[in-house]
Amino acid sequence: MLIYFEMNPTIKTIIFFSILTIILIGLGYLLGGTSLAITFFMLALIADVVMFWFSDKLALAMAGAQELKREQIPGLFDDVQELSGKMGIPMPRIYIANHMQPNAFATGRDPKHSAVCVTQGLLQILNREQIRAVLAHELAHIKNRDVLIVTIASVIASAISSVAQLGFYFGEDEDRNPITSILTIVIAPIAALILQLAISRQREFTADETGAKAIGRPKDLADALVIIENAVMQIPMNVSPAMSSLFIQNPFTRSGIMELFSTHPSTESRVKRLLNIEV
Repeated sequence: MLIYFEMNPTIKTIIFFSILTIILIGLGYLLGGTSLAITFFMLALIADVVMFWFSDKLALAMAGAQELKREQIPGLFDDVQELSGKMGIPMPRIYIANHMQPNAFATGRDPKHSAVCVTQGLLQILNREQIRAVLAHELAHIKNRDVLIVTIASVIASAISSVAQLGFYFGEDEDRNPITSILTIVIAPIAALILQLAISRQREFTADETGAKAIGRPKDLADALVIIENAVMQIPMNVSPAMSSLFIQNPFTRSGIMELFSTHPSTESRVKRLLNIEV
């Protein structure tokens, strides 16, 4: 008889993160031998350090976000403070990004050094209860310590895609099989993306559940997700695709085969789970 168990999320994240780094090193070795593998490994270490200490600043800068003061939107601060207390985490800094697409994300290296960013569109299109639901989802990411790992995974996955192409031109092994190099360029980014999706998709479900239980109204979050998804198809957002896994909803439209490479579960599956939550 087979015995099934749920792997600890932290251990699972470490495993995925390690595999991403191994892919990067292996990619360097295939394209340029030992010297390029060492170079890629050093780049991975540098990226890890930079992302650990400055992930929040980088993400907020990429989104063009500005920090808010309580007197600007006191109701928003009241909701964040209340929900943070319910979840037992310090109140994060609050930012706003001047994008008309309704969306939001959380960032930071740990609950004590975190921030929540909402877009102008989120505040204008959603009602107070739906905004609270979105905030609860993002605070759940902070509580569950998702944000740092997802950010780093996004950056490393992006780096693997980039260095795969650069390594093809700068590899030192003149005798390498060009077919192997081409396959590496194609397969490595896909492998990195799959690992990134394995991290972020499940964590969206977990954050949905944690946030819904905190507000006690799962339908508010379900309604917010539907509104945001519909808005994404009509209102583009000018941000880097590398940030897509951070947002509550993928800010880029996708269809056909691109749906397979989405950093988020389908809205339909998220809504179905939310409406089955008992609070």
